Amino acid sequence: MIRIAQPQIGEAEKQAVLEVLDSGRLANGPVVERLETEFAARVAGTRYAVAVANGTAALHLALLAHGIGPGDEVIVPAFSFQATASMVVAAGATPVFVDVGEDGNMDAALAEAAVTARTKALLPVHLYGRLCDMEALARLAARHGLALIEDAAQAHGAETGGRRAGSFGTGCFSLYATKNVTAGEGGVVTTDDRALAERLRRLRNHGEEERYESVELGFNYRLPEVGAALAAAQLARLDEFTRKRRENAAYLSGRLRGVLTPAAPRWPGGHVWNQYTVRVPQGRDALRDRLRAGGIETAVYYPKPLPAQPLFRPFVAEGAVFPVATRLAAEVLSLPVHPGLSQADLDRIVEGVNAWAGAPEARGAPSP
Repeated sequence: MIRIAQPQIGEAEKQAVLEVLDSGRLANGPVVERLETEFAARVAGTRYAVAVANGTAALHLALLAHGIGPGDEVIVPAFSFQATASMVVAAGATPVFVDVGEDGNMDAALAEAAVTARTKALLPVHLYGRLCDMEALARLAARHGLALIEDAAQAHGAETGGRRAGSFGTGCFSLYATKNVTAGEGGVVTTDDRALAERLRRLRNHGEEERYESVELGFNYRLPEVGAALAAAQLARLDEFTRKRRENAAYLSGRLRGVLTPAAPRWPGGHVWNQYTVRVPQGRDALRDRLRAGGIETAVYYPKPLPAQPLFRPFVAEGAVFPVATRLAAEVLSLPVHPGLSQADLDRIVEGVNAWAGAPEARGAPSP
C-alpha cells in the first residue's frame, strides 16, 4: 500500500531517542530547549519557540497568552481541521467563520467584513502547507489592532519575501506523525515577543512562575524529551524533505488528468506540500475506490466545513452560507506526496488517476 503519509525515520532519529533514554531524563530537560532554539531559527525565523504537547495545545495556549476569552471573537476560516475553531471555544471565545478562497485559505476581504468591536484576533490557516496572503492579513490585523495567530500546523518552512510561516504573528505548529517534521505527537508556538514566550512557558506548565507556585491557571502541555529528540533530528532533514515534496508535487501536477490539480503557489517558497490535494468535481468516491483497489491510500481533508459541524452550529448566524468551503469539502482529495515515495510509487499514482479519468464514471470530469 502506498500510504497517504509515511514518517521518514532514519538512524539519526533512532540514535537521538536512544540517547535520551540512556540519559534517564525524560522530561523538562535540555533536548526540549535545543529543539526550541533550532525550531525558532530553522523553521519560523523568530526569536522564540515554545514546545508543547501537540498542535492543538499550541493553538489553545496562543489564544490564552493573547488574553482571549469570554466575550471575544476570533475570525477563523470555514474550511480547516476542527481544532482551529474548537480551541477558540475552549478559550471561552466565539469563533466567527468566514469563507475561504479557491486555494482553501482565509479570504482577507471577507475577514475584514467580519470584524466587529468584539473581534480580538485573526486565526488564518496555511492549508495543506500553502502560505496564506499574510501581507494582506497582517495589514488587516494592524489596521484593527488584532492579534494575528497563524495555524501553521501544516506549513513548516513555507515562506514569502524572506519571511516564514509562524513569523508574521504568533505561529502554531504541529509535530504530529503526518507533518513535515514529526515528534509523533507535539507542537510548537513561535513568536518574537519575549513576554508572550514567557507566558506561554508558564501556561504549558501549570501556570508556574517558580516550582510549585502557580501565578495563573495553566496546564500540563509539556513536550517530553523523547519527542523533542525525534523532532530535533527531523529538523536537520527539513530542507531535504521539502525539496522532495516539491519535486513530487511538480511531477504529479505535470501528469495527472481528469482532476483539478493544485494551482502553483503565488510566491516562490510559498508551499511546502504537507498534502497534495486535487479537486474532483465528479466521481470522487469512485476515484478513491479505484485507487484503494490499486493499493494507493488517499484522504479527504476535510469532508465537512466547520460551520456544518454540530459543535459549531450555535456560532453560525442564521442564513450564513460558505459556498467555497462547501464546494471544497465535496471535491477535495489528497494524494500521497511525502518524501518517501519512489519513482515507481509516483508512476502508480499517475496511472491510477489517469485510468479512472478514462473510465465511464469520470465522464464530464475536467482536464487540467
